[in-house]
Amino acid sequence: MAYKLDSVSLRMNNSEEEMNKLAQLWTDVQTGKLPLMFDSDGKFAEGLSPISIYSNYEDDINGAYDLTIMTVGPEFFQMLEQEAAKGVFKKYDAASDSDDFTACATDAWQQVWNDQQNGTIQRLFAEDIESTVPAAYTKDGKTHCYLYISVEEQG
Repeated sequence: MAYKLDSVSLRMNNSEEEMNKLAQLWTDVQTGKLPLMFDSDGKFAEGLSPISIYSNYEDDINGAYDLTIMTVGPEFFQMLEQEAAKGVFKKYDAASDSDDFTACATDAWQQVWNDQQNGTIQRLFAEDIESTVPAAYTKDGKTHCYLYISVEEQG
């Protein structure tokens, strides 16, 4: 009997040790060891994309938070775009010519931290969403990391 996980969650922080654990977790997701994108028999779940949801922040970027990895369909991204248009989220997009997901995600998060530091955004530390798309699935042939950061609405 094949099975598929709906999500996997963990409590973590931004320490180097935790980031190494996260990288291993993503490797397990992408290879099917954790059956989120594949079922336990190795069958790929068509039409679904993996995302990370960051929530339940203890503090700010220095504290612990919950990280949930799950798969979603295209309608989820349509909803995110609508919420970003309303000002609930600020969308960030980092692109890379290589398939180095970690570097691409680091670039996107660096944009967020720079905007925080210079006062361009006021993060709520409520719920942030990350989606990294391999170059093979993008129109421009680049790897993209999209971040949707919960922010105070600008009035």
